[in-house]
Amino acid sequence: MSVDHNEKYIFDAEWYDKIASILKKFYLYYYPSDNTVELFDLKARKIFLRRTKCEGIEAKHFYPGATVTIFSRSIRITDYADCVTRTKLQTKMQKTFAMVKPSIVDKFGEILKYIVSNNFHVANIKMVKLSQEQARRFCDYKEQSNIAYMVNYLTSGPIVALELLGDHAVTRWLEAMGPEDSKEAIEKAPSSLRARYGKDVIHNAVHGSENEERAEKELEFFFPDPKTGKKGPANTATLENCTCCIIKPHAVQSKLTGDIIDDVQKAGFAVSAVQQFVVNSFDAEEFLEVYKGVLPDYAAMVGELQSGPCIVMEIKHKDEKFDVQGEFRKLCGPMDPDIARQVRPDTLRAKYGKTKVQNAVHCSDLPEDGTLEVIHTFGLARSNIDSRRTINLICTGGVFL
Repeated sequence: MSVDHNEKYIFDAEWYDKIASILKKFYLYYYPSDNTVELFDLKARKIFLRRTKCEGIEAKHFYPGATVTIFSRSIRITDYADCVTRTKLQTKMQKTFAMVKPSIVDKFGEILKYIVSNNFHVANIKMVKLSQEQARRFCDYKEQSNIAYMVNYLTSGPIVALELLGDHAVTRWLEAMGPEDSKEAIEKAPSSLRARYGKDVIHNAVHGSENEERAEKELEFFFPDPKTGKKGPANTATLENCTCCIIKPHAVQSKLTGDIIDDVQKAGFAVSAVQQFVVNSFDAEEFLEVYKGVLPDYAAMVGELQSGPCIVMEIKHKDEKFDVQGEFRKLCGPMDPDIARQVRPDTLRAKYGKTKVQNAVHCSDLPEDGTLEVIHTFGLARSNIDSRRTINLICTGGVFL
């Protein structure tokens, strides 16, 4: 079977040039045969980036609403640019909304592992605490007799909102969850999530959109397009008695997020906030500035941090006297994964790291750094400051560092 090397998908895309303070618009061409990309500047009417291979990018990363990092530039895909691309990709890849409900948030690492094992791509993630009003709005399509119970359950603790992408994602996620009533799920679909984690028709562990139209509404509710000016529910960061953990781009792209979070939770730590974000070169340098002139790998560390989506977490412990920063750093292990595999083989970097730069996770070095780094990453997402910098920080439901 011959391969068409000129087959391409075309997207409308944009990139904010901070130096020139200009929002540039492009046609983004993606060639699946050899995993290459090309950018055409719409205003200048000329090629901005000639067809070239870009490490860390795959076909699954290209869909409206996604952000792809191309040579340190965070390019946001806004729409399909032609009917051929729309027809091919909308029928092949589908988005749906998923929710991990309050009663099993302490096991959402396990849920993420299950999701990945079922060939879903996690395109976005955010932990939020719904207000009564937000929960009622979310449940407005349900039977009136059950709404009060559902609202009470959904507001009883934090939930994890997820954007899932995959072949026939809506239908497959509904099948993965099982029947709405967990008791029925135990009988008819014993391996489903609701059978394994749910209790009844209300406390049924997980939620999924019932159709494509509902998926669009629910995704917009939790992950609104920044250009609309709308704000989804706030993240759950407490910004106190905590430390910071960032799952690095290479680990996210390798689908290790669930494994890492599961290990963190099973080690006795609480993930009190989680959110996806993309970082640009300027803010990566600023965040890692403490290592400049200290570590020879500083430039490579900056490059890794901005190479794709990251997952930032606020880490806490139920015992307030517990040295959460120090003990969590022990769980992460030595910076060099090769050393970690020799002296601390059960640590996160030993299990999931590749090199000193691609070592799976960033963790706070000093006790005072933990809270400061959480404030730096999560605090900006809550800010109401109406400035260009704040606008630039919001992207795909996450924040730039």
